[in-house]
Amino acid sequence: MRFEDWEPHYTAILEYFGFEREADEEAARVLAELAGGRDDIALLEALIGGRNVTVCGNAPSLPAELDRIEGTVLAADAAAEVLAGHGVRPDAVFTDLDGATDIFIDLSRRGTVMVVHAHGDNVPLLRHWVPRILGPLVATTQAAPIPGVHNFGGFTDGDRAVFAARELGAADVRIIGFDLADRDVDPLKRGKLYWAGELLRMMGYDL
Repeated sequence: MRFEDWEPHYTAILEYFGFEREADEEAARVLAELAGGRDDIALLEALIGGRNVTVCGNAPSLPAELDRIEGTVLAADAAAEVLAGHGVRPDAVFTDLDGATDIFIDLSRRGTVMVVHAHGDNVPLLRHWVPRILGPLVATTQAAPIPGVHNFGGFTDGDRAVFAARELGAADVRIIGFDLADRDVDPLKRGKLYWAGELLRMMGYDL
């Protein structure tokens, strides 16, 4: 997705939450510096292009839906730990690092692509985790892309993975482990789930 097409949605999200674009832009610059020129976008595209893809969210329903996994496996943040606990190594993890654990580092060493997202609230997490990610790395932002930091569209880890799969030419993208009607969350998370739903419906998902 071209940033010009994504920007109206991004602007609406900023206004909805009261987030600052400048903070997102600064976080992207920090991530670019921490990445140190690493950009494994070609590997991510090879894993996705022309293939069936399953994006796994971290809803409580995920373990019961694992039999629906097909093709390349993309995990949304802490869903990676659930998958690993059931013997499934995701091909890529889309994460802003708020659900990161040492399992992420182990997955990275084993070749999982870590698609790390920068936004205005996670700079300390970026500084803590990115230097420890020694395997394949792709950096993303929700603001305007800069060299080495991509914007495929999307806002939460889950819908961002769907946007990326579409952008990188997946043949089909199915989603499991998504519960966008979950009310057992705080107001900020509820707002994020709302936007995830809006964006996924925009891409044709009936949620």
